[in-house]
Amino acid sequence: MSSPDPSPNTPPTSFLSAPSTVRFDFENTYARLPERFYVRLDPTPVAAPRLIKVNVELARNLGLDPDALASEVGVEILSGNRVAEGSEPLAIAYAGHQFGYFVPQLGDGRANLLGEVMGRDGGRYDIQLKGSGRTPFSRGGDGRAGLGPVLREYIVSEAMAALGVPTTRALEAVATGERIFRETILPGAVLTRVASSHLRVGTFQYFEARGDAEGIRELADYAIARHYPEAAQADQPYRTFLDGVIARQAKLIAQWMCLGFIHGVMNTDNMSISGETIDYGPCAFMEEYDPATVFSSIDRQGRYAYGNQRLAAVWNLTRLAEALLPVLAQEAGSEEAGIASAKAALAAFDPQFSAARIAGLRRKLGLVTEHEGDAALVEDLLERMAANRADFTLTFRRLCDAALGEEGDLAAQSLFADPTAYDSWAVGWRRRLEADSVPKEERAAAMRLSNPSFIPRNHLVEEALNAAILHQDFQPFEQLIDVVTHPYEDRPAWERYTLPAPPQERVTKTFCGT
Repeated sequence: MSSPDPSPNTPPTSFLSAPSTVRFDFENTYARLPERFYVRLDPTPVAAPRLIKVNVELARNLGLDPDALASEVGVEILSGNRVAEGSEPLAIAYAGHQFGYFVPQLGDGRANLLGEVMGRDGGRYDIQLKGSGRTPFSRGGDGRAGLGPVLREYIVSEAMAALGVPTTRALEAVATGERIFRETILPGAVLTRVASSHLRVGTFQYFEARGDAEGIRELADYAIARHYPEAAQADQPYRTFLDGVIARQAKLIAQWMCLGFIHGVMNTDNMSISGETIDYGPCAFMEEYDPATVFSSIDRQGRYAYGNQRLAAVWNLTRLAEALLPVLAQEAGSEEAGIASAKAALAAFDPQFSAARIAGLRRKLGLVTEHEGDAALVEDLLERMAANRADFTLTFRRLCDAALGEEGDLAAQSLFADPTAYDSWAVGWRRRLEADSVPKEERAAAMRLSNPSFIPRNHLVEEALNAAILHQDFQPFEQLIDVVTHPYEDRPAWERYTLPAPPQERVTKTFCGT
């Protein structure tokens, strides 16, 4: 439930100068699909919308006026209090496996797709409100979002974008002036999310669960036209589409793991067909390296632990292949041939994932060429890091200095409980570096573009959220956004943002916010 907040928080960002007009120039292709794909409805208005932050650079890249978005009218639109010209608000239908259990109807229970815009890069992007009120898919929920989860998604999604990971983005955050009730009473907020689309594995499962083969075909045709146009010209367009989704997900999960990122809720309704990271809930970045690391408070069995994310992706993609079987079978000539086609597509995931992961780890270690023993060298380091509780991000960042010479070893060595574990590994690493004829300064510079100095460390995220929620102080949030959107820079003044949490500030659980 939500109710007016008698003391609504007042974010520090005031409205900018009044713009001429708030223009989105929506071009809405999803709204042209049959109406069983969604439910048309407007967002639910909020009590007292106030701007928290507008993403100026993203707005401009989308061809939008950031001053207009920050104006009173812009905030009314992006809080759900006003429908913009050309908007066709709707809630998308989808299903999904949640922690392995199938739910035949999920859908946008607290989100509203306002429409689509064309970015300056020629891409098509959804503009969606998250926390915009009840829909027919809310399943008894209030359809609202708390300030904390909104700010968390803003921070982490923008960090991921700066790290070079395909992701949904945060365009604007607005406080609602209302309270929402979860475990405690929280201030409400609405996030404006930008995505290449909101098509999910679960969107296909929705039609599979209803035996709607024509719906699967229409959805696949739409996804091909929007995300995989090359598939339309292939001899087997639906198999080519499935191949494309698998390839993008293999690369995406490899990128996550090379950064120590843990999604936390890799359900099929949280896997995007476009290959973007979507639905940041109880996500986190690992500090001490341990493949069994879990932060999500709802992942009690470790299904989506750091080291299980590859397996989770394969499981989800298998569900996608199952949903596509009607169209795969038709184009392959029989059900048996369709199943064989799906299996062949899925068999490509592991080789593609392994290739993307080892390529990423080679870059992190400064290895320019490919040698047979590289995988063993990488795994040896990771095993030593796990045994010695070495910080994942800091270890690789400090190797950038160690690549310049042995005088840089001390900083990396200090991260290992047993410093000799690093020393003996470094001997083999330096021998391997000698096999590549690359100037050490050039190597170190390249490594710094693969090994971030700054990630949104969990305790710093919590610090920013608590300041905003408890004290209406948004300065830590603003500062953290500044830091994590410049992840590869060296800034001595920001040293505290590079360091693991002190023992008393460690965050061991993160929460979804629904």
